[in-house]
Amino acid sequence: MSLLPMLTASFLFLFCVTPPFITAATDDDLPTAYSLLQSYNFPVGILPKGVSSYDLDKSTGKFHAYFNKSCSFALQGSYQLDYKSTISGVISENKLTKLTGVKVKVLFLWLNIVEVIRNGEELEFSVGITSANFAIGEFYESPQCGCGFDCNGLKLKSESLGRGNSFVSSV
Repeated sequence: MSLLPMLTASFLFLFCVTPPFITAATDDDLPTAYSLLQSYNFPVGILPKGVSSYDLDKSTGKFHAYFNKSCSFALQGSYQLDYKSTISGVISENKLTKLTGVKVKVLFLWLNIVEVIRNGEELEFSVGITSANFAIGEFYESPQCGCGFDCNGLKLKSESLGRGNSFVSSV
């Protein structure tokens, strides 16, 4: 029995059975989490700076994005956001669903952001029965953990992010 057919068969088996995952932490040629967002028609600013790696199952859209630690920041004059060290969900063109690991503080309550939908030049952030719309232009830059868009007293171009529509009932 020849060794070459066995090796070829083993290679084909592994290639065909391995799930279609992308892991940015292990391959420098793969897109960053931010460029991956853009390929699904989202701006980079819906993720803060500091994603250390991610994985994506292309066949289902299920993803995980990883930070070295949790990430919190306030947006000028408005919301406090909290990203856990791992966030997950399902991504498709213009839609992030089943999100976990991202919270927004509205008044005195912490609410989970469960969905983000791009509708033309607006993003709708849903926390279940309540949602808010923001102009896409407010997300062209990524905020920084700890200081958002006002780091070291220098306000970034996207400082108006917190001035969008407040969370209103979607019913």
